[in-house]
Amino acid sequence: MNRNISEKLAVLPAQPGCYLMKDRQGTVIYVGKSKTLRNRVRSYFTGAHDKKTQRLVQEIVDFEYVVTTSEMEALILEMNLIKKYDPKYNVMLKDDKSYPYLKITSERHPRLLITRKVKKDNGKYFGPYPNVLAARETKKLLDRLYPLKKCKNPPGRPCLYYHMGQCLACSKTPPTSEEYRQIVQEITSFLHGGFKDIKNNLTDKMLEASEQLNFERAKEFRDQIQHIESVMERQKMTLNDQVDRDIFGYSYDKGWMCIQVFFVRQGKLMERDVSIFPFFDSPEDAFLSFIGRFYLHKQHIKPKQILVPIGTDTNILSELLAVDVHTPFRGRKKELVELAIKNAKIAIQEKFTLIERDEERTIVAVEKLGDILSIETPHRIEAFDNSNIQGTDPVSAMVVFIDGRPSKKDYRKYKIKDVEGPDDYETMREVIRRRYTRVLKEELPLPDLIVVDGGKGQMNAALDVLENELGLDIPLGGLAKDDRHHTSELLYGNPPSIVPLSRKSQEFYLVQRIQDEVHRFAISFHRQLRGKNLFQSELDNIPGVGEKRRKRLLQHFKSVDEIKRANLGDITKLGIPSNVAEDIIDYLNSNKK
Repeated sequence: MNRNISEKLAVLPAQPGCYLMKDRQGTVIYVGKSKTLRNRVRSYFTGAHDKKTQRLVQEIVDFEYVVTTSEMEALILEMNLIKKYDPKYNVMLKDDKSYPYLKITSERHPRLLITRKVKKDNGKYFGPYPNVLAARETKKLLDRLYPLKKCKNPPGRPCLYYHMGQCLACSKTPPTSEEYRQIVQEITSFLHGGFKDIKNNLTDKMLEASEQLNFERAKEFRDQIQHIESVMERQKMTLNDQVDRDIFGYSYDKGWMCIQVFFVRQGKLMERDVSIFPFFDSPEDAFLSFIGRFYLHKQHIKPKQILVPIGTDTNILSELLAVDVHTPFRGRKKELVELAIKNAKIAIQEKFTLIERDEERTIVAVEKLGDILSIETPHRIEAFDNSNIQGTDPVSAMVVFIDGRPSKKDYRKYKIKDVEGPDDYETMREVIRRRYTRVLKEELPLPDLIVVDGGKGQMNAALDVLENELGLDIPLGGLAKDDRHHTSELLYGNPPSIVPLSRKSQEFYLVQRIQDEVHRFAISFHRQLRGKNLFQSELDNIPGVGEKRRKRLLQHFKSVDEIKRANLGDITKLGIPSNVAEDIIDYLNSNKK
């Protein structure tokens, strides 16, 4: 478990929500939900697991989470996030299905259906409903209560449902449009919360059946009541009007502000944006400025409606963005704004905690390292490492750490030009010379500390170039490794001596991170260069022979020697032009001679 994850686990809230696990590329590989985020997320990194869970945990290098107000909301949000990111470990919800809706069609004879797709067909949609079984049972109940069309029979040709009193469309005198409108209105009222009368009626029937010792019938009524309660439970992760909205909430403390934006598309909460930044105006003005930049400078697509917290100047925003900006005072929209504010408060509290922890391992560690070495605080550290295999494809790499954090835009790779064979000292001389000659020529910033991967030999080689050739006086240290290739000690001074660093100190962890990073960077560059050279051949030097033709030739003839023995016809059979085939034969035969 890396340090970033352990620090985030320490500040997880004990609230319901969803969490997103990410791999080293930043790809979401798993989305989950929990009634208590703290317990669930921590459980992945503690205790024993089965093989598939171990495989997941091994790939996790970071995670984020969204707090909700109930487990039901977390369930809805989990579905939306899985559909968006398609995580490879969410095998249960990776298919094309989604949670169902109840739909009343707009036909002459309306039907009540269960569907998973919402279309613009003038139908009435209700949902989505996470509990599929409960949705089906509620539809059965509504089918018994309201006799909408359930068959394809024409009027006058009764179906089985007609004889059960559940389909009047096929009767000799089907209901009129007004009668259907009344039925649709009653179903709509039921699904919008007016189900209490029916629920009370079913409760009375359940009690009556129980008093008559008809317990099987009482159980049927009880199950119907439970299904209704499950289906009609309110949740705020989805709005039924299908309007695209952006919902803003913010919180601030100690000169920092966190703004959370919930993106609701087609009524579903699909994504969010989190911004944490220092502000210097009043919170209200900083919030207004952020929204203006969010749409006008960052070019986010403007939705049909923007929801903002109470106290926001909606008139200014409406005029600025030419969009309906609204402050909700009740209902689900208000609850969603409050949820955004709640997430912003949690995020900024987490930010302060992580800032303190991060400073301990970065800037504070850098300051302590400077004190130990008796130099100015080394805000910019440049580290070097060499890589080769018995002198072949020798390379060197440089990484830069600024205030204890890697600055990857400043990383550099070097192909060694003037050194033959596995000479680590001369390789270090060349790369130090090339790096700081360019720094002086282009007036680039000089480092506060240079670190080379190696012992006294590498340090002496680097110091000789810096002081005697370039006239630079820059503190320089060396990092030695133990038998297991782990950071062992920091060397410093002239002559070099061991710096007393506690193995459990943040400054030791800092130099360890630097050594690991420069070693990783150098090794990856060497592998990349060596892999490229392995696939080079004589064919690459022939005009008209690119990668595809080279592969075609080698797949057919198996080797360059076999191509040398081939005639013109053998080569042109592979779809290679005759003039190129002649060049291949001439080139290979001339090299053979």
